[in-house]
Amino acid sequence: MNNSNNLFNFIFSFLLLALISSCSSHYAEHIKEGKAYYRYFKYDGHDTFYDQHPIDKSKQFYNPILPGFYPDPSICQRGEDYFLVTSTFSFFPGIPIYHSRDLVNWKLVGHVLERPSQYMNRDQPISYGIFAPALSYNPKNETFYLTTTFVGGGGNFIVTAKDPAGDWSDPVWIPEVEGIDPSLFFDDDGKAYLVNNGEPEGKAEYSGHRAIWIQEFDVENQKMIGPRKVLINGGHDFSTKPIWIEGPHIYKIKDYYFLMAAEGGTSINHTEVIFRSKNVFGPYERNPNNPILTQKNLPEERDYPITNAGHADLFQDKAGNWYSIFLACRPYRKGNIFNIGRETFIHPVTWEKDWPTILESGKTIPMVLDLPEGVTKSEDKAWMPAGNFSYTDDFKSDSLAMEWMFLRTPTETEWYTLNRVEGGIWLDPQPTNLREMKHTAFLGRRQQHHDFTLETAIRFVPMSEQDFAGISLFQRESHYLNLGLTKDGTKTILALCKSQQGEDGLMEEKLASVALPIYDEEVKLKVQCENGIFSFLYQLENEDWKTLKTGIDAAYLSTAEAGGFIGTVMALYTTHNN
Repeated sequence: MNNSNNLFNFIFSFLLLALISSCSSHYAEHIKEGKAYYRYFKYDGHDTFYDQHPIDKSKQFYNPILPGFYPDPSICQRGEDYFLVTSTFSFFPGIPIYHSRDLVNWKLVGHVLERPSQYMNRDQPISYGIFAPALSYNPKNETFYLTTTFVGGGGNFIVTAKDPAGDWSDPVWIPEVEGIDPSLFFDDDGKAYLVNNGEPEGKAEYSGHRAIWIQEFDVENQKMIGPRKVLINGGHDFSTKPIWIEGPHIYKIKDYYFLMAAEGGTSINHTEVIFRSKNVFGPYERNPNNPILTQKNLPEERDYPITNAGHADLFQDKAGNWYSIFLACRPYRKGNIFNIGRETFIHPVTWEKDWPTILESGKTIPMVLDLPEGVTKSEDKAWMPAGNFSYTDDFKSDSLAMEWMFLRTPTETEWYTLNRVEGGIWLDPQPTNLREMKHTAFLGRRQQHHDFTLETAIRFVPMSEQDFAGISLFQRESHYLNLGLTKDGTKTILALCKSQQGEDGLMEEKLASVALPIYDEEVKLKVQCENGIFSFLYQLENEDWKTLKTGIDAAYLSTAEAGGFIGTVMALYTTHNN
């Protein structure tokens, strides 16, 4: 018996050593090839609001329902199922699909645009790309339709699917529909109509003057038919020169067709207005109580303000209650300073005299709502978490988690490899960088809290000053912060850099650096944000955490300073063209 045990232990030890040797050889092979190895990605959100406003999870839930960069939401339902989509601009895959049966628990089930044949974007600025998707369901042919605009690309198009989780069709382009924000409405008689934002008839009378157009859509042949017609010129009150009427949706409720749209632009003057008619082609009367949603004109000094509310969608739940989803922002400082982008909120809708109201004038959007009857908030991390939460991805899976995003459509060459046995991921540096409007080795997830900690562990051997691998906090090509490994002469260093405008274009400024004693050891990297201030830390093997740089104002990555339409994306990033 003892001899058998000894033999078993010998064989087990031999196989274990062989496996370790194989993994070590595999790791060394990737280091030799110049790849960057990340052992894990850890995120911890800890906003003050959630600490100061604990909820009874058996009775309440938090707004927003999709925290972080989830703008321009659109929702539709089939039976007991609700499906929600948002804009993704120049990230890939495009347009996440979230599913729920109770409006509280939302699960990412796929993406609409996940193949290069659907969405090829390798040369557009980050705030171009996919704008304002609108999701519709046609019960006549049991098909889901999604309309959207590829800004900087082919313009407006339609894709279809029987199952929203995929696969979705390749685009059907509708070049005769100019402008942005197309949305399909399916009438009771089977006919379909497309509404969208476009230039007004004739000449625009002021900056931001736009109109909402309608045209019939041939469902069988998937093409536009008949004349185009303007439904709304300018907005609610043309005498006030309303700007950027956009994001339209049509609904048929009882005897009326309702046309709802946003106006005022997507910043602090954002509002939602609504009109109605007995005929889908109008004329439409305006709601005397417009806007039915806005946060403008509220005092800036209010606690935990929510701003920029608009771009809404209406729907009725299976119990007959009305709701709206919409985008809004959570600034952390005066001046409407926020980094996490436009988020998806929900709120009940009330009706009076056959007109809906999302939120009465002068009221603030609540961040705590009552749970619908019989609903509980799931603690399963497969669902979108709420409040303060944390997660760790050790990459021990057969494929990337669906929450990861690439910067533009990836190349055909595989540039990342999952270590499915031990965990971790290798990224192959690309000859492109974040300042270029190209695909690069960038693996990102949305920042979802103002205060957060981000951590990873990396091994990388830079061969020159052009090599870099580490963490990026990315807002746009001209506004990002990178913490990672590179070369300074003959020394391997850890450097903190930021993008800035130079005489010859975009360049990087080195904010801090430190030489590393061992060129190929694992280095842990950490980013902390507290009260709008960034700190960047590192840890060498068998040592304590050290601060490389602190006191960096997070407003550098805010929409107010950087501009554009996205929120900050936290990424693992590497390049041969630093």
